Amino acid sequence: MELTGMIAAERRRAADLVESLSIEQLETPSLCGSWTVREVAAHLVSPFAAPRRSLLPLMLRSGFNLHQLNARLAQVVAREPAHRIAGLLRDNAERRFRPPIVGYRGQLTDLQIHGQDIRRPLGLPHELHPDRLRVSLHFLVSRRARGFFVRRGRLDGLRFEAPDADWAWGSGPVVRGTAEAVMLAMTGRPAVLDELDGDGVRLLRDRMT
Repeated sequence: MELTGMIAAERRRAADLVESLSIEQLETPSLCGSWTVREVAAHLVSPFAAPRRSLLPLMLRSGFNLHQLNARLAQVVAREPAHRIAGLLRDNAERRFRPPIVGYRGQLTDLQIHGQDIRRPLGLPHELHPDRLRVSLHFLVSRRARGFFVRRGRLDGLRFEAPDADWAWGSGPVVRGTAEAVMLAMTGRPAVLDELDGDGVRLLRDRMT
């Protein structure tokens, strides 16, 4: 399956997930910083759901900082009811929106990571498709991911191994786990650190804190 097909499948999967959540679940803190589950869901549709008239004011208020802009966009879209957010994901599943710099691989990775940001704190099943996970792991160790998905310096001098995906990268002390846990660890989710093993886990933990 090509990348755009993978993205469409993940958007539909996210739509089904969001639509199934209660109000209490939507207000649960996610694994993504200070965002609630609802705000994470809103972030997934904000590139094509936020009112165009609000984009310039939000960019100015964010000082043209991409991370701050994304956070403000998510807050705007989070005012929508969950069924509306799910509908936007489903209606735009096939939409070919290619983000600058990170491209389609970044978009696929964003969908997978934020899906886990929602599922894990809610105790929901969080298996991911192996082929899509492998794409994201390759992307996260690329230059395009640095400074956006992966904090600069976090992966330096470490070897990451995901035996279930037959994937490895880097050299140095080893960080080993499932592909899903490795993906979340590389993107700064401390919740998965106890699921990893290897002599590099302690250093990775120190870098996160």
